[in-house]
Amino acid sequence: MTQESTIQSTQSSLDPSREKALACARAAIDKKAENMKVLDLSGISGFTDYFVICSGMSDRQVQAIADSVESSMNCELLSAEGYADGRWVLMDFGDVVVHVFLDALREYYDLENLWTDAPRVKIPSEFYGPAASRLN
Repeated sequence: MTQESTIQSTQSSLDPSREKALACARAAIDKKAENMKVLDLSGISGFTDYFVICSGMSDRQVQAIADSVESSMNCELLSAEGYADGRWVLMDFGDVVVHVFLDALREYYDLENLWTDAPRVKIPSEFYGPAASRLN
């Protein structure tokens, strides 16, 4: 284990919200979510600690990603919106908010640009399986 991965592992274990955000990311990646981003809002937001943002290529894939995230979490989903349309599903787990966008809508709303001050959380390459070498 490298020093960097040890530091990341230690940071994650000290921050249960970060663990939850990464679990959401992994569940989304399992359904082939694209352009995955995890933003750390803990120092700049009063309503949540992390955003998980990803894209699906069709309304059905957006719904499948949302289903995967919800079923993989061992905590209460406080609210969800947009599932029926499958264009932008917002899932609120309290300390983590998940945004699953239809690809074209993601560009329009550009949440990453609205939160440019938020540090990006590195997603472990093993989440991507054998395809990881082409993503990093």
